[in-house]
Amino acid sequence: MTGNTNIERRQAVRRILANRGETLVVCGLGSSTYDVFAAGDHDRNFYLWGAMGGAVMIGLGLAIAQPDKPVLVITGDGEALMGLGALASVSAQKPDNLTIMVLDNAHFGETGMQPSHTGHGVDLAEVANACGFNNSQTITDYDSLDAFSNTPNAANGPRLAVVKITTENPERALPNLDGVYIKNRVRSSLGIQPV
Repeated sequence: MTGNTNIERRQAVRRILANRGETLVVCGLGSSTYDVFAAGDHDRNFYLWGAMGGAVMIGLGLAIAQPDKPVLVITGDGEALMGLGALASVSAQKPDNLTIMVLDNAHFGETGMQPSHTGHGVDLAEVANACGFNNSQTITDYDSLDAFSNTPNAANGPRLAVVKITTENPERALPNLDGVYIKNRVRSSLGIQPV
């Protein structure tokens, strides 16, 4: 378990997506992709394969390109740590339609559960604050998770929540692995011609 939390990863993602509406969801590499797919496949899910560290930047690009659509990045602590510079880029652009949720079990779950930097004291919410995010927090209980999930994006900039989760590891739920299909499906859902 990570700190004082009882939040289970897959349950957290289900709750986050319960009222998603037409939100565009970008999933980080590995567990967050499995959890988003397990919560229900959707034409506006962009499953990330083979680009660890890129989820936040893809979410930023979508938020800029689709300013009238909510964009949610769901990723893990390892993937977020690999792309720390992305938080500075998000802060510089300040898209008010972008929410980033980091599922933090303080371990590198895809490579053998070695302790991650967050298990050694790195605080991703504080990193976001230092980058200039106007709204970042750490969540350790379901009530706080539900309150954050049901609050619209702040009008003054992007939001980030670090959701402290247990180290439980449910079975993988694998979505389609075809990157061209995934990209074109998201484009079609936005009324953009597939390429």
